[in-house]
Amino acid sequence: MFTRIVECQVKPNKRDELKDRLRSEVLPLLQKQPGFVDLIGLVSENDPDKIVSISFWNNKQDAERHHRENYSRIVDLLKPCLGSEPRIENFNVDTSTSYRIAAGRAA
Repeated sequence: MFTRIVECQVKPNKRDELKDRLRSEVLPLLQKQPGFVDLIGLVSENDPDKIVSISFWNNKQDAERHHRENYSRIVDLLKPCLGSEPRIENFNVDTSTSYRIAAGRAA
């Protein structure tokens, strides 16, 4: 199991619009990608204009294919709401109690 963590700084007063775009445009796109398992969206308690999304993939190759084929289109969809370029970090999932994530790891 592999995960990508994407951190975004949102323009002032654009957080709700960004969250709507993530739900209505980005998530359906991700759900069509081979190897996509789940997405978790987080909003900072200390900085409400900071949003982090964690996407889970069956393996690194699936995440890399998604990045090559779709990532720039997703950034373009979100760009009107973004205060800066998103920052990406990649991780291997070591431990999880989430059913879907655990099921994807077994695949």
